[in-house]
Amino acid sequence: MRFLLKLTAAAVLTAALTGQAIANEKIKVAVTPGAHEEVMEQVAKVAATKGLDIEIISFSDYVIPNQALDDGDLDANSFQHKPYLDNQIKDRGYDLAVVGYNILTPMGIYSDKIKSLDELKDGAEIGIPNDPTNGGRALLVLQSQGLIKVDPDAGLVVSPLDVIENPKNIKFVELDAAQLPRSLTDLDASAINTNYALEAGLNPVKDSIVIEGNDSPYANVIVTRTQDKDKPWVKTLVESYHDDSIREFIETKYEGSVLPVFKISE
Repeated sequence: MRFLLKLTAAAVLTAALTGQAIANEKIKVAVTPGAHEEVMEQVAKVAATKGLDIEIISFSDYVIPNQALDDGDLDANSFQHKPYLDNQIKDRGYDLAVVGYNILTPMGIYSDKIKSLDELKDGAEIGIPNDPTNGGRALLVLQSQGLIKVDPDAGLVVSPLDVIENPKNIKFVELDAAQLPRSLTDLDASAINTNYALEAGLNPVKDSIVIEGNDSPYANVIVTRTQDKDKPWVKTLVESYHDDSIREFIETKYEGSVLPVFKISE
């Protein structure tokens, strides 16, 4: 009996010293459908070997996961890029912290009607996400292609009101991000986040007419409440995500349409 007690105590001490979660600890992590959910399912398998039980909760929008996390209904989320999080914290006063980076899902421009942005006619309609950061991201992608020019003083969070040059008189149709794949039948083109593109059966590498470059500032992040960021289970969660097996899964499954960005928060 004493031998067993010593082993148990040693296991607890080892977990504490290494920063790993103690066996049977359970957390709830929010994701969005598509790549974030699929990758987290693999992360949960790695985390289970380290004593961390991850319950994955999928949301179809970008608003609830931060609200639910800040309210304490979740322990972490993994679905958003840092500019979006920064804007949410600024607008809503959330006390949330980035604990690690995970993947980059390049935004693409898609169309059922044209093969190149050069084919856009005067007054064409382009769908963009209706949230400030992803809408701004779409406009910056269009600017990178020379289609428009936005006010440089606006930074990353730009809106159609910040467009200062628009030679083709493009009309920007702001829609919920999840609805943009459906808009392709009605609009001339739409800017679609990779997770929603994949969910709709679109291949960002093969089907987009324009795709965001690798120098994008929109890498996605793992987020917790600030009060939790130094807890042992957080380190275990991030280490599980950054495992070599997860990198291999991402590179094999998505073939460049989703890129691993494995670094700890600055």
